[in-house]
Amino acid sequence: MISIEVAYALADKQKIVSLQVPEGTTVRQAALLSQLDLDFPGLNLAESRLGIFSKVVSKPDEQLVADGDRVEIYRPLIADPKEVRKQRAAKAKALATAKEQKVKSN
Repeated sequence: MISIEVAYALADKQKIVSLQVPEGTTVRQAALLSQLDLDFPGLNLAESRLGIFSKVVSKPDEQLVADGDRVEIYRPLIADPKEVRKQRAAKAKALATAKEQKVKSN
């Protein structure tokens, strides 16, 4: 048996579960064994993106956990980061243009 942790967090609540799992346990199996979906309604452990120590695991149904690993269950993004950056840049550009026009008119 190996010792691992499985973690999940919301903005206002988080939980880390310590588990003893057999060697050969996959990242997905570890998440399912944590039963964190019982504490977080709506959490779908079979579909959630998973990682180990802040690194996304691309094949959680194949990658095995190692002794001491912290498996992390990731929430879906609320907004696409690329789109948010574009909107922020467009807003900054509009403000700069408005300031420029104000300076020219004075």
